[in-house]
Amino acid sequence: MLRLVLPKGSLERATMDVFEAADLSVSRSSEVDYRATVNDHRISEVRILRPQEIPRYVADGLFDIGITGRDWVEETGAEVVSLGELRYSKATSQPIKVVLAVAADAPWQAAKDMPDGVRVSTEYPLLTERFLSANGVKADVVLSYGATEAKVPEIADAVVEITETGRALRAAGLRIVDTILVSYTELIANPAASRDPERRKAMDDINTLLQGALQARGRVLVKLNVGAADLDRVISLLPAMRSPTVSELFGGGSYAVETVVPKDTINKLIPELKDAGASDIIELPISKIVP
Repeated sequence: MLRLVLPKGSLERATMDVFEAADLSVSRSSEVDYRATVNDHRISEVRILRPQEIPRYVADGLFDIGITGRDWVEETGAEVVSLGELRYSKATSQPIKVVLAVAADAPWQAAKDMPDGVRVSTEYPLLTERFLSANGVKADVVLSYGATEAKVPEIADAVVEITETGRALRAAGLRIVDTILVSYTELIANPAASRDPERRKAMDDINTLLQGALQARGRVLVKLNVGAADLDRVISLLPAMRSPTVSELFGGGSYAVETVVPKDTINKLIPELKDAGASDIIELPISKIVP
């Protein structure tokens, strides 16, 4: 039913991991194969292509849905429908930032300080030109094919580059002076396809599964038993998403409690629960959380 296009390159492994967690595992003959399949009746075709190209292919109707970054949607100006942000990137769950950076000893503190004719190297020429023009700067913007941060100061006076932490830019002796765009990974759709009721239902189903898998990341289910006298003390320790589920056990006088907690707190939490009177504590992995 749906023709799906997924990103190749830096987002590739992270995207495959999210689809696997959502029980939508992507199968292909090898890691260099650009065609793939998903064993789900809602997905009829899968291609794996560069994220820079995906917004235009989806806008043109070559694919019904695709995954790419907001940065490439903005750079291409493609007319697509956003079905929602997918909170993951190459290495973290944080968004990437498209930033303007200059040499650490450069005199400029912001884009508006730059003189006309400043040389800017970037993989985002259209986005860069729009941003600098909005700040009153007529720049010489040159398309970069990689190693952009290495071009200051001999080849360029500034760069527009993506970063998650800023570490690589600082290592190259650069200083960020402006953030142009905060970019999450997104699930995008062809506008015409998204208006078709049957295909839109399939799109929303896929989005629900992906979002559920992402929501479950870094969380575990905790189940325990506790006596009535210790119930309030145990409940006060639990950082529930909403509120813990509490059920009275057969025979009365004791309760079963379960809730979802951040995994990075569990090793501290379990001893505290035991000290507060909890017993039979079980930690279980979660594959999806759908609000």
